[in-house]
Amino acid sequence: MSNQQEQMGVFDQIKAGLKDSLAYSRGELSLVAMEPPPPPPRLTPRQVAALRRRLRMSQAYFAAMLNVSAKAVQSWEQGIRQPSDAALRILQVIDRRPDIVLEVAVAKPTGVARKPSAHRIAAGAQRVKV
Repeated sequence: MSNQQEQMGVFDQIKAGLKDSLAYSRGELSLVAMEPPPPPPRLTPRQVAALRRRLRMSQAYFAAMLNVSAKAVQSWEQGIRQPSDAALRILQVIDRRPDIVLEVAVAKPTGVARKPSAHRIAAGAQRVKV
């Protein structure tokens, strides 16, 4: 890993990777084998709880932000279970840049077709007069 990459944050590394991917798709860049990033750091139960408290989130809200169950967060904080590598990476990102995770998690979905609910279907059917 280059010295510049080591100094970049996770977000900047992801952003650079996406730019490289676009350049490769356009034929402007060729692939070169690189060393994969190191695995995310392991967290102790105390560290997980401290991160959640620093962000001023309940266990339920923190779990929703990470897209895991509240039971999972409880077991991490009690030392019963260890977060998966994917969860550890997200915890690493939320520790360094909570603003990004909050922005993504609370943003309203755009361009995603929603399946109409039975209530809206019934309401629409009442408006149609034959």
